Amino acid sequence: MTNYLADVQKYDAAAEAATVDKIVKHLGIALRSRDASLVAADDPEELARVREKWCMKKLGESDAARADSAIAKVCETMAADRTKSRVTFYYLVAKQLGKLPAV
Repeated sequence: MTNYLADVQKYDAAAEAATVDKIVKHLGIALRSRDASLVAADDPEELARVREKWCMKKLGESDAARADSAIAKVCETMAADRTKSRVTFYYLVAKQLGKLPAV
């Protein structure tokens, strides 16, 4: 858990452990696999899954274009990070959409 929080805090120093913990619990077993614990930001299918499963389903975003815009901004923000942690990516997308309370 500490590693996830530290990674998120590289992008948002004010990130709360409770919010990060909720994302970790939501992702559950997927975080056990190194491949599944990372987001492939250059894979359109991966980003579509983030939009559908995270933005639309979990966060309740109804505007797909708004979700895509938030995902694109997070991709830009994390561009220098070769290994994009799924927890950090999801956190930043939720923050971009103003949906951290919905996590």
